[in-house]
Order: sequence, then C-alpha cells, then structure tokens
Amino acid sequence: MKTLVIYKSKSGFTKKYAEWISQQLGAEICEASKTTVETLSTYDTVIYGGGLYAVGINGIKLITNNLERLKDKSIVVFATGTSYPSEKVVNDVLNANFSPAQLQQVRFFYLQGGFDYNKLTPFNKMVMTLMKWSLKKKKDLTPDDHGMLDAFDHPVDFTDEKNIKELILYVQSVS
Repeated sequence: MKTLVIYKSKSGFTKKYAEWISQQLGAEICEASKTTVETLSTYDTVIYGGGLYAVGINGIKLITNNLERLKDKSIVVFATGTSYPSEKVVNDVLNANFSPAQLQQVRFFYLQGGFDYNKLTPFNKMVMTLMKWSLKKKKDLTPDDHGMLDAFDHPVDFTDEKNIKELILYVQSVS
C-alpha cells in the first residue's frame, strides 16, 4: 500500500509530526503546497496534517474539496493545536472542518502541538495579538486561557512522538 503524508505547517509543529508519521510508516512526505489532487490519486492512503487557527485546519480544503475524487482512498487527517486534546476541543475542530458525510470518509486525529509567537508571520502575529487582547478582557479565564496567555511570552512545545501511536496503528490496520 502506497502512503503519502502531506502537511501544512507554519511554525514547525505539524511538520515534526508529519516527519515522524512518515518515518514510522515508511511513507512518502510532501508539503501541501507542492501537492495536487492528481498526485493524491496515485496513493492508497493519504494522510493530511495541518495546524489549527481558531478551530480551522490550515489547508484542509485540499482534502475536503476533493473527497469525491478520493473516495477509494483511506483518508486520515490530523490537526495540531496548543490546547489539550479534550473531547470538546476535538468536537469543535470536527464540527468546524467537516460535514457528517465527510466524516464517513475521513479518520481524524488531534495531536497536541505548540505555540511560538516569534515564528508567526506578521499577519498571524496581528491575528494572535487580537486574540490575546480578547482573552485579557475575559472575566473568568479557563486554565487553557491562562496557558495561552503565558505562551505569548514563553513558547510551548507539546509535540511527542508517542502522540502518533493511535494514528500509526489505525493506518497499519487499513493498509
């Protein structure tokens, strides 16, 4: 079974996971910007990874806009974000990125990544600064809110190769 790992990473956390997944599965790896749907169609299993921005998976349209053309493939999507992978976080991401019909074709995994304000583009710094101001105005901050505010001054990296274990087992089971 031919497997391709595609990723879109702005600050390196998603890329790190994509590289680990590729290594463990012996799969090819490619940046999303260098991939076409025609390329995807030559693989049996397609794994897409993107970072979360708000709850949107960066670049996920490459997959969701082409699911009909990929209907005979095993499609796995992983997203990386700063938040702890709680059921609420996972459900928010699923609901924001996939329709119920799409979820029949896609197997999703959330992998805790990290946050490094210094690695962001100027536009993303502006967006995140707006989020920071919004968080500071909240009356009742959650532990995640406090952690996010702290991460603006102290980058965090929660990536861990053991986090991909369930994804690897799943892909091996469908291959």
